[in-house]
Amino acid sequence: MLALHHAVWSGHEVAYLVVMHPKRRDSWMFHTQNLHMTELISEALGMPLASAETTGIKELELRDLERLLAGLDVEGVVSGVIASKYQKERIDRLCRKLGLEHIAPLWGRDQEALLRELLAYRFSVIFVGVYAYGFSRDWLGRLLDEQAVAELMELNKRFAVSPVGEGGEYETLVLDAPLYRKKIRIEEVDCLWEDESGTLLIRKATLVDKAKLR
Repeated sequence: MLALHHAVWSGHEVAYLVVMHPKRRDSWMFHTQNLHMTELISEALGMPLASAETTGIKELELRDLERLLAGLDVEGVVSGVIASKYQKERIDRLCRKLGLEHIAPLWGRDQEALLRELLAYRFSVIFVGVYAYGFSRDWLGRLLDEQAVAELMELNKRFAVSPVGEGGEYETLVLDAPLYRKKIRIEEVDCLWEDESGTLLIRKATLVDKAKLR
């Protein structure tokens, strides 16, 4: 979401939000948690959603993304990749094949600085999944704030956890951001916890006017 904002702030016209729905939970390229929320995010941003299913099988899942992108009238792809060479190289290769530009505004940037940028721009971000040693159940549903950033940096020092979750250590959901026309309000959730990892499943959420929340 931060990459999307940087793309818009840089003058790019974002035509679609592209979302892949893996059939497997262990996809190497794509998220799997709370993907149904992308419809609400699309509405909050006022941007159309382009989505497709993918096998989720390593390497083969890129063919599914290629088919989706090939059918869109776009000149480039924006991704939020920060440090994953695996993801960056594959999106680069796919874009070259389709004659598209790959825009990765967060690539190579300091991870702590990116977290603090989210706070500075008043992104409302909650943790909806934790999957690495050092995280506890109380991280689920927690808001990203200064204290959370400090604890993430400590987890990085102690257990080599990526501060931005680039290695799948955690997943987040953006409830509000500068480009959101409305804010997402969570109403019903299920908390699944097993073997020192867990997921916060969003069962019900609605959009509300930002003015009403002040």
